[in-house]
Amino acid sequence: MDTDETATSRTDPVSGETVRHGSGVNSNRAFPTNAYPAHLDPFVLFERFYIDPNAGFPMHRHEGFEIVSYMLEGGMDHEDSLGVEHTAYAGDGMQITAGGGIQHSEFSADGDACNGLQLWVNLPRAEKDADADYADASAEELPTEESDGATVTTVVGDGSPLELRTPMEYLDARVADAWTWSVPDGWSGFLYGVSGEGTADGDAFGEGDVLPVSDARDVELRTETTLRAVAVSGRPHGEPIRLRGPVVR
Repeated sequence: MDTDETATSRTDPVSGETVRHGSGVNSNRAFPTNAYPAHLDPFVLFERFYIDPNAGFPMHRHEGFEIVSYMLEGGMDHEDSLGVEHTAYAGDGMQITAGGGIQHSEFSADGDACNGLQLWVNLPRAEKDADADYADASAEELPTEESDGATVTTVVGDGSPLELRTPMEYLDARVADAWTWSVPDGWSGFLYGVSGEGTADGDAFGEGDVLPVSDARDVELRTETTLRAVAVSGRPHGEPIRLRGPVVR
């Protein structure tokens, strides 16, 4: 994919799109897709990946952005050119700064299938060639708080050991009644449905749906059962996002 389009207007929730990455690996991509063919500066893409037992991504190279992987079910083995070997399980997070270049592989662990969420965050042009880096955080290290109508885990943001070069927040909200997500002034972001069903500002919203948000606003999630969603927002760089396969320039 080679595109530098960026979202600029409000939209309703749309369904994610199935993407096949090869034998044993599929994903539900939130953006960019045919239904929403744009990036959300500073975010390059977001998807929920599903990896079959004993399958995954062999060693490959990335440049020019940062990656946040957040596991939902099962485990994923990570290995990279920095010499890191780590297995992340449900509730764990991993962060990679690709910068000037890093190679890594991702495979399902323990002979079982796994699935999780992966976010690509653009690096500003002045930091495209930053030194590659890696960090991870266990589920116990990610702060979780009870708020009115929801239980919210901070994957990236206040209290999390994961910190990117782009100011941003990444929340995992398990909504039991109603919860309001606030996008700060000057930031953009999105909601993505992980499981369950409910509404986002009155519109039907559930598993695999995405609500892009390119202006400061409050979004209310409501459910009569349960609804799990991630809410991601960040400060745009105001620079074109040029995605060419595994490289963002």
